[in-house]
Amino acid sequence: MTIRGGSFLLIGLLALSACTVPAAPRVQSANIRIAPLASVAAPSARSDALRTYYTRIEDRLVSRGLLRVDGGGPDTPFTDTQLARNFVRIALFDEYVSDGGILRARATASNLSRWSGPVRMSVEFGDTIPADQRLSDRIEVAKYANRLARVTGHPIAMSNANPNFYVMFLNEGDRLGSEARLRQLVPGIAPSSMRAILDLPSNQLCIVVAFSEAGKSTYSKAIAVIRGEHPDLLRKSCIHEELAQGLGLPNDSPAARPSIFNDDEEFGLLTTHDEMLLRMLYDPRLNNGMDAVEAAPIVRQIATELTMGSAS
Repeated sequence: MTIRGGSFLLIGLLALSACTVPAAPRVQSANIRIAPLASVAAPSARSDALRTYYTRIEDRLVSRGLLRVDGGGPDTPFTDTQLARNFVRIALFDEYVSDGGILRARATASNLSRWSGPVRMSVEFGDTIPADQRLSDRIEVAKYANRLARVTGHPIAMSNANPNFYVMFLNEGDRLGSEARLRQLVPGIAPSSMRAILDLPSNQLCIVVAFSEAGKSTYSKAIAVIRGEHPDLLRKSCIHEELAQGLGLPNDSPAARPSIFNDDEEFGLLTTHDEMLLRMLYDPRLNNGMDAVEAAPIVRQIATELTMGSAS
């Protein structure tokens, strides 16, 4: 999901969260403060209902052969031409636009945006996230940050020293009570950005919002919100897609395969195709602010190199 506006250039990205699933049961939510503490509060009835709801979604997707974790294989070939086209569609188009402060789904041509400085990821948990889940999620984010650094060649790591990419695992009540923390993390955050997180509907699984100074195409801060009610695979899938999108791949494409940047949910974890997209994104031959016309010939050359000239 892509949003631009406010005192920052805002990119709001919905990854796996962009899929449409049946509405969850309506149960009264609690309002629980976010705190990265070891103490654990009781989840609300709404959160318990959502946990059941998302477990059923994961079970249904897996039973249909979706949320694959193999990264792609002989059944999912792609060419250099396909890779180049997918990159342009995913990196140089925004999935959503802000229309009068309201987010609307509309693919819109954009400019290349990415991080220029080091990405320092920190993990925060809502009060109601269990201790064992906190540990496993910290480990998963740390492993994935290392993988993203290796793939992109860009400095990306877990760090609590002056972090700029906040990964927040929140149950329903935690998220609804997160406004003060969000304002602390991003002073002057635009109302549309705040609503995107606080009003996240139950059929949206997770979200990442990346910020840069107005008029620039260099990210300086990002916030990913991942629902704590998700079972393990859905939660890991959100980590993979939202953190990758927060690096500068804001859109999805139905033509991208094998890819997590596709709303069909066939793949749950980063694929070989997606690793190539990330390598392309941080290739020094590309410059922040490039549009599709400027970037396309360079992208085609890089795609040919990465696929060793696979037949078009």
